[in-house]
Amino acid sequence: MAYGGRPRRGPGPAARPLRGGGPVTRPAHRPQARPGTGRRRRIPADPPPWQPRPRPSGRPATALRLAVAALLAAALVLRPVGVHRVAVLALTAVFACYLLRHLVFLAAALRPAPAAPPPPPDSPPDRPLRVTVLVPCHNEARVVDGLTTALAALDHPRDLLRVVFVDDRSTDGTGDLLERAAADRPGWQVLRRAADAPGGKSAALNDALALADGEVVVVFDADHQPTPGCLRELLRPFADPQIAAVQGRCVVRNPRDSMVARLVAVDYLCGYLVNMAGRHRVYGLPAYGGANCAVRTRLLRELGGWNVASVTEDTDLSLRIWLSGHRIGYAEQAVDTELAVTGLSAYYRQRYRWARGHQQVCRDYRAALLRSPHLRLAEKAEAALFLYVFHVPVLCVLAVLLAGIEVAVPGLPAAGLLWPIAPLMMVGPVLEVGGGLIRAGAGRRDVLPLLLFPALFAVSMLLCTQALLDAWAGTRYAWVKTERTAHAPNTALDAG
Repeated sequence: MAYGGRPRRGPGPAARPLRGGGPVTRPAHRPQARPGTGRRRRIPADPPPWQPRPRPSGRPATALRLAVAALLAAALVLRPVGVHRVAVLALTAVFACYLLRHLVFLAAALRPAPAAPPPPPDSPPDRPLRVTVLVPCHNEARVVDGLTTALAALDHPRDLLRVVFVDDRSTDGTGDLLERAAADRPGWQVLRRAADAPGGKSAALNDALALADGEVVVVFDADHQPTPGCLRELLRPFADPQIAAVQGRCVVRNPRDSMVARLVAVDYLCGYLVNMAGRHRVYGLPAYGGANCAVRTRLLRELGGWNVASVTEDTDLSLRIWLSGHRIGYAEQAVDTELAVTGLSAYYRQRYRWARGHQQVCRDYRAALLRSPHLRLAEKAEAALFLYVFHVPVLCVLAVLLAGIEVAVPGLPAAGLLWPIAPLMMVGPVLEVGGGLIRAGAGRRDVLPLLLFPALFAVSMLLCTQALLDAWAGTRYAWVKTERTAHAPNTALDAG
């Protein structure tokens, strides 16, 4: 059934832990119910009686019509002054919720990390997992040498590691470079996609998934360079059979290339050291990212692989994992480095794709999320705030427009209500960024670019608004590759 659809009613099987990653593509029958481990009452480990599967996302015309109808009705009942007042109060409530979220995550991230619980007495001894690493590559000749060198240095038994590079119709010699790198390394292979194959990262990964024979699939993008211990740390959370996927921490290694790259590097520190860490410690709901991430092979196949209809396949898969009753872990010590975009136009294109895809996932999953029996009320609230995070900059644009109305209409009875919103809009993100810099031990030189963050946030307001309006207008959008710069030396602000 299509993901985000209505679940079939009726009793489902009892919970059981996810353990292996066998080559099951579709379950022929549902196993007999087995009791759960009892380790975490709130985390069911068995899939529900329905499986969310990828489907194309339609034009959100119904939501647009409802929004317009609601605004017209409010204008008729409340008059313009009343509509303005209600809009201001609604924005205040939304921004206050996100400010509280920022503060909670900041407090959780700055606390010492809790000690890992001891394994249960009857747990089997740890053993290395068989892993298949998938690397999608499209015209990546500038960066693949650094990746292959890093993969060769991974601290994992060679006989339990398979690497599959996907040459996705490259025209710059990427495939030849990969073939040479794989020639003298057992367990490495290159999958060349046909010129007429459907494009996009999800399609390339789905083709490679057919070759995966490991219990766990790990994905790296071509510009990434994992540290030698990255894979070991990334696999550690899988000792908990409730964990279906794990996200590592990505660090920008070229922050000195431009001011945009430096701002992106600081944004990553905030995103991983505060936001992701806070979501993990408070709710146990970190998200699965698009690279430096791992997922159990069996579950990935049962969920239908990556969604080719989504331009943010990582967020899409995160929601399908949650809705299937499983959990995602976060391995902060599983560090790899990547290249940040260096120009403002490249930043705009990349973040527009993120916003467009995230907003699409929000439309596709919000109803199923609210109905999910696998999340508690507080977890549903956090997941909803996560889903709508790329709508918040759009609300900031609305707040600016309302402020303009207050200036343009002298004597407006509701004037003055909007100005207290400004601190609610900016304080939370600034505090999170500061927390990321503190946790990373950044120097004074790295703090100075914070003065430009309001300008970068203004760019985010524009691109998120454009993404939402384009979706409402039914504008078609396909996955667009982020152009890489030449290989940069490792000068990351924080490489772990």
